[in-house]
Amino acid sequence: MVDVVLFAGRIALVALLYLFLLFAVTSGIGLVRSGVRGKKGSALALVVTQGPPALLGTIMPVTASIIIGRAVGSDIYVPDDMISGKHARVTPISGGAVLEDLNSTNGTLLNGLPVSVPQNLVAGDKITIGNLELEVDAR
Repeated sequence: MVDVVLFAGRIALVALLYLFLLFAVTSGIGLVRSGVRGKKGSALALVVTQGPPALLGTIMPVTASIIIGRAVGSDIYVPDDMISGKHARVTPISGGAVLEDLNSTNGTLLNGLPVSVPQNLVAGDKITIGNLELEVDAR
């Protein structure tokens, strides 16, 4: 009798695992489909317009969260004492991107104004972090 109960438990466990995998795969397919852009040029990018010579002209498409800071693991690494380790983050959203200051010491400016809460970005915006200046560009 115990063998029958254990066998039924194993079958139930395998069925639950298959249901979980089915759910995970269908959720992943939805995420992949939603990430495809219909119009060419609808994505935003960050362009370094002022800062260290090695970074000038660098174009970074905003397709995933971008961390800007002095920490070595930052997506945009800037070795500047005016910039915190993890200073700011730019995150893509549907139809644009959001800029947020990550509690930096010297703050982040968007079009000359301090960023205290997350701000939506549009093409033409200027982000200033220490001596680094980035322009938001439509691609």
